[in-house]
Amino acid sequence: MNERQVRKLLEGVRAGRLRLDQALDRLRTLPYEDLGFARLDTHRDLRRGFPEIVYGEGKSEDQIVKIARRLHRHGSPVLISRLGPIMLKRLRRRLRGLKDLAPARLALMGSIPRPARGADVLVIAAGTADLPVAEEAAVMASLLGCAVDRLTDVGVAGVHRLFGELPRLRRARAVVVVAGMEGALPSLVAGLLDRPVIGVPTSIGYGTGLKGVAALMSMLNSCATGLLVVNIDNGLGAGYSAGIIAKGSQEKKQKKQTKRNS
Repeated sequence: MNERQVRKLLEGVRAGRLRLDQALDRLRTLPYEDLGFARLDTHRDLRRGFPEIVYGEGKSEDQIVKIARRLHRHGSPVLISRLGPIMLKRLRRRLRGLKDLAPARLALMGSIPRPARGADVLVIAAGTADLPVAEEAAVMASLLGCAVDRLTDVGVAGVHRLFGELPRLRRARAVVVVAGMEGALPSLVAGLLDRPVIGVPTSIGYGTGLKGVAALMSMLNSCATGLLVVNIDNGLGAGYSAGIIAKGSQEKKQKKQTKRNS
């Protein structure tokens, strides 16, 4: 349940279109709904601005279907993450309107909202192999209502490819930088900008990269002040953080503009 739905419910009671006991029935599942094997946080959209995300990996097909249907019944978009191609194919047979958001390993019941003007996020992928994680971040920021720009294959092995795109970097309110191997690109980008930069280490790389640990340690030890870092392959978390930063920045700007005009 989101803020718009709560307002509509309360207005219905005030106008006499809805009885008090009917409103109470609808509000009883506001904090969470217990399915036995899962407790759905139906209140999260109201608190955080986006409903609970279903982590697909490790769940059975039946569990995902039951969770998705119940969340969708509450009127919220349903985002399912970390889906392999076989599970996705099965789910699309059972969940009407489920969209494949490849290559992000995400699926969505619902639609991506029209982006808010000025809530701009840039997602940078160091290499083409980093694209699934980068796209996960881009989709998440889009679902939060941000206008998302994408920049691909500008890693430090050919850093001149990045410098020609500096105007695009400077237009963004928040930047997500996704990199595997030695994970150097986020530090470089953070040293060029005066806005939030979120580094995402990926598990792409050779043996001593330790499936992303080397990139993670490189980003955590960055000398670029203020670089934020999420866990290995966590494009979803980075996109969420970038989205709320960009939207918050835009809302603050709009309030200042309204104050000047009044």
